[in-house]
Amino acid sequence: MYVYADNAATTAMSPAACRAMEPYFQTIYGNPSSLHSVGQRAAEALEEARAKVAKWIGAKPEEIYFTSGGSEADNQAIRSAALLGAQKNKRRLISTAIEHHGVLHTLKQLEREGFEVVLLPVGPEGIVTVEAVAAALDEATALVTVMMANNEIGTLQPVEEIGALCRERGVIFHTDAVQAVGHIPVDVGRQNIDMLSLSAHKFHGPKGVGALYCRKGVSLRPLIEGGAQERGRRAGTENLPAIAGMAAALEEAATRLEEHQSYVAALRDQLIEGLSQIPHAKLNGDPARRLAGNVSFCFEGIEGESLLLLLDAKGVAASSGSACTSGSLDPSHVLLALGLPHEVAHGSLRLSLSAYNTPQEMEHILSVVPGIVAYLRDISPVWEELEKGVRTHVI
Repeated sequence: MYVYADNAATTAMSPAACRAMEPYFQTIYGNPSSLHSVGQRAAEALEEARAKVAKWIGAKPEEIYFTSGGSEADNQAIRSAALLGAQKNKRRLISTAIEHHGVLHTLKQLEREGFEVVLLPVGPEGIVTVEAVAAALDEATALVTVMMANNEIGTLQPVEEIGALCRERGVIFHTDAVQAVGHIPVDVGRQNIDMLSLSAHKFHGPKGVGALYCRKGVSLRPLIEGGAQERGRRAGTENLPAIAGMAAALEEAATRLEEHQSYVAALRDQLIEGLSQIPHAKLNGDPARRLAGNVSFCFEGIEGESLLLLLDAKGVAASSGSACTSGSLDPSHVLLALGLPHEVAHGSLRLSLSAYNTPQEMEHILSVVPGIVAYLRDISPVWEELEKGVRTHVI
């Protein structure tokens, strides 16, 4: 048995998404910007997809801009808000220490360009408080950007309350909802969101396509100059097959949301209960306020990279955190922000599930993880020191 448990990195494309894409490769293959009938059929399909994406996040079609994915959407949203703020002498940008690098690296670049960046701490369960955001806001604040759901530990942030606070103070609020859309209910109006990023391959759509929601009245600046596509906000011929696949995948995910949430949460809880039996193991993130499909653990005395390789040999695909940093030997910035020491953060495991997983697959995971952890501890000099009392157990 081989178990794919890395759905936070990417998901398998759904049959519905594959079917939706097919006509736009060879039948309706025109450029949506062309005036002839082939192009206009493509333009109609493009706007149908835009309306579908808008519907399932509570937006208007004209507030949806198609991008290459979540990172581009994050970049465009944050840069747009920063430039808009600078025009009003507002150069303070507020975020959290556990954001995706698509947000953090954009903020770091803006800091080099003269903006002030404030990264708020989170509590030990990975949640930023509304009070912390309120205390950081001042007259110079141009933007608050807080992710809706964390990609590593699955915690859900109080987005609606933060959005209401920002709306009251007249500050633009952006949320990276890449891990949330298609997995939890999202309504940009009810949640007081000005800009939102999403990516298709996180909810069984194709890779390389996403969208940015920008509330009407908020000025959006293009990252890519050129043609007049996306109402002048994103130049380049639209990737119509991928956009159609994204719209179909989102529609399927949204219409079956409650069913999938309940099913996947049961699989998650099965894993959490089993992995919690391993000595000196710790669940990362809030035990209740988390995504249905996220299981994040730290095992003291081991290295996460070794754990992943041995799991793969035993038929389990998992990760130690974000796929975007899998080439780095540094411990997760998210786990460090929770207050975990480096040596514990290095021993992390993220199992992320989808409705395609089964209870039998969870049983397989639970049958192999304890043995691998025990083996790695047996050959670890750190674990030997912990067991002999030379070092003190943290977990």
